[in-house]
Amino acid sequence: MKEILCAALLGMTTMANAQQEKELKLWYRQPAGSRWENALPVGNGRLGAMVYGNVELENIQLNEHTLWSGSPNRNDYPEMLTALPEARRLIFEGKQAEAQKFLEQSVKFSRSSGQIFEPLGSLRLAFDGQENFTDYRRELDICRGVATTTYVVDGVRYTREVLASLPDRVVVVRLTASRPGALSFRTYYTTPEKGALRTVDGTGELVIGGTTQDHETVKGMVKYEGITRVRAEGGRVSTTDTSLVVSGAQAATIYISIATNFIDYHTLGGDPHVRAEGYLVKAWPKGFEAIRKAHEAAFRRYFDRVELDLGSSANDSLPTDERLKNFRSVNDPSFVTLYYQYGRYLLISSSQPGGQPANLQGIWNDRLFPPWDSKYTLNINAEMNYWPAEKTNLAEMHEPFLQLVRELSVTGQQTARVMYGARGWMAHHNTDIWRSTGPVDGVFWGIWSDGGAWTSQHLWEHYLYNGDKTYLASVFPVMKGAAMFYVDDLVEDPRNHWRVINPGTSPENAPKAHGGSSLDAGTTMDNQMVFDIFSTVARAADVLHRHDAFIDTLLMLRDKLPPMHIGRHGQLQEWLEDVDDPNDHHRHISHLYGLFPSNQISPYRTPELYAAARNTLMQRGDVSTGWSMGWKVNWWARMLDGNHAYRLIQTQLSPLGVNPEGGGTYTNLFDAHPPFQIDGNFGCTSGITELFMQSADGALFLLPALPDAWPSGSIRGLRARGGFEVADLEWKDGRLVKAVIVSKLGGNLRLRAPNALVLSGGVLKAASGVNPNPFYQTEATPAAVVSPEAKLAAPELKPTMLYDIETRAGSTYTFLAK
Repeated sequence: MKEILCAALLGMTTMANAQQEKELKLWYRQPAGSRWENALPVGNGRLGAMVYGNVELENIQLNEHTLWSGSPNRNDYPEMLTALPEARRLIFEGKQAEAQKFLEQSVKFSRSSGQIFEPLGSLRLAFDGQENFTDYRRELDICRGVATTTYVVDGVRYTREVLASLPDRVVVVRLTASRPGALSFRTYYTTPEKGALRTVDGTGELVIGGTTQDHETVKGMVKYEGITRVRAEGGRVSTTDTSLVVSGAQAATIYISIATNFIDYHTLGGDPHVRAEGYLVKAWPKGFEAIRKAHEAAFRRYFDRVELDLGSSANDSLPTDERLKNFRSVNDPSFVTLYYQYGRYLLISSSQPGGQPANLQGIWNDRLFPPWDSKYTLNINAEMNYWPAEKTNLAEMHEPFLQLVRELSVTGQQTARVMYGARGWMAHHNTDIWRSTGPVDGVFWGIWSDGGAWTSQHLWEHYLYNGDKTYLASVFPVMKGAAMFYVDDLVEDPRNHWRVINPGTSPENAPKAHGGSSLDAGTTMDNQMVFDIFSTVARAADVLHRHDAFIDTLLMLRDKLPPMHIGRHGQLQEWLEDVDDPNDHHRHISHLYGLFPSNQISPYRTPELYAAARNTLMQRGDVSTGWSMGWKVNWWARMLDGNHAYRLIQTQLSPLGVNPEGGGTYTNLFDAHPPFQIDGNFGCTSGITELFMQSADGALFLLPALPDAWPSGSIRGLRARGGFEVADLEWKDGRLVKAVIVSKLGGNLRLRAPNALVLSGGVLKAASGVNPNPFYQTEATPAAVVSPEAKLAAPELKPTMLYDIETRAGSTYTFLAK
């Protein structure tokens, strides 16, 4: 009987996996042509490739994660320290525009505004006589991390497969023809890089090499080399000065290896040739099948952890571009599944342990001068890239960003000292591979000083999910340093004696009342950031038994921060003054950081602030840039309004150009700001997760914001704070029917559910009091200051059930609908 049951379960699992693989493909009936945003991405965290699938002249555009302009440098402005007192005086006197002009004249941001993530170039494959092709299909299998192109010419079926091997650190291209001797092509490099050398060396390897460009007074010193080898089967390989030529083969395998001399953010000196040749030598003896199997096993180790099933429809069989075009007007739930898992795919492909973090474009860029240099924008975009990491079971992908924070905590000490006269460390709103922490892009944008506080929250979040005290001890000095900066930088507001950041900003926005200046004292986002970093450092100190006088200072200063304010329009104020414009539709709504990713605003603990946050969201509107809509999906999930979140998903999953206000999605499902920014993909994947599960507000909340569009479905493998894993979550007709939760750390599980549950093999008790699980501790949010003109509607919350279950580490708990 046990054997029959096991066989049945195995069969069900195999069928489920097969169904997921069938659905989780991007595919098209035509090549990408000349448009980069039509090409399909593969990556292994070190190398990225965009595969066009063009028949006559294939283009495989290539990136390497350390191929950046410039060299180790700093961009601090010591003059800021001298200018601070006058700037602060002007701002406190309400002369924000004068303060901004004064700083622009006193501190000229003429040094580097950050360096550029550059492309290596492209490997081209030229096929003669293939202009007349039929039965064309190109696809990206996001379960396996393999891009495939197939077509027929003169009765011969040609197949190309491209992957970026996780274990072997090379890009591999496999080409086959159904008829012996029918495969012939020429391959060569093209590049926008200036001064790059392209040649075929004495061993028959195709080589490209050079040094990256100078940029904004910083000398380019990153040396790079790309090496390509080809193995033909049933034919021969010949060479020209700059190309490899395959003739009369039935199959060929192309191996591409790329490396630079980059060692770390302050050290160059590696040998790009030795490195690239080393990866190639290790991969070369392996056949394509061996490389593919090893790659798929490594890739699926991450990808298969989460499965989502929202149902199917007749639209499942359509090409991806047609599904995108139709999505707003048809029922296509599995397209959301595809888009959700694509976000996870992109994170696995662009962010691997030991590599650089995913930047504004992940690891894919074809331009020598990409938008915003394809850097790391710390006032939202870089953090958004990693919102899905912990909860969608990709914690290892978080590691490159956590390492970036550690490195910023070193470089940011000098910035804090010379620009602000402060201890600790800080970062402004941009950084790059050299971990620059000075301001960029001018005073209006660059003077924001919360990069250290926000990025440090990721260090704490990683601990909240894994409970590893050894890890927490290793990052505690980084978190403490971020808090220490504010101990010295906060100043007293003479009007009300709160402690505030001055000058501060609410990123990239400015009220009309301030004369077009972004500068102010005590902006809501600044206050929320300082509240969080003080709170998390104090909590970490308690966990590590390091509560000392410094922690007492943090808690004392935290009590002196301005509380959040609710203005006359019923809005959460963005600034301490009630100067918000209800017709302002700016893409940044930074003062809602307290709603998400923070938990300072809660439907259950802070109903007035919750209502004000909702009003702000309604006033700002839905349609915006792609990443902004991604953030809004998360906000509406925290608003417990799944239907509104779903409307935003529909808007985001619209072809670029459909939304007059901007934003949408490219044909290859890249997020469109426009231009392409990958944070929108990651933000939306995070927001969809928040519709199914939340664990930031004192309980593990199942189905907190399920849209009516998905009445039945399931998701498996999500992670929650406190070491809980939602191994299975199933719902039917909008009702939770089953939840299986694994407790990795033990402790109290406070479970919030939309309907009554029973515990299989046990008894459920209603929750009472404060959740004793320390991972679910929430800080008391100070009472808001409310304008007497504000009209706030009390939130109408759906009834939920709240249970407490004492769990044991390693045990599994099954809950069923009552």
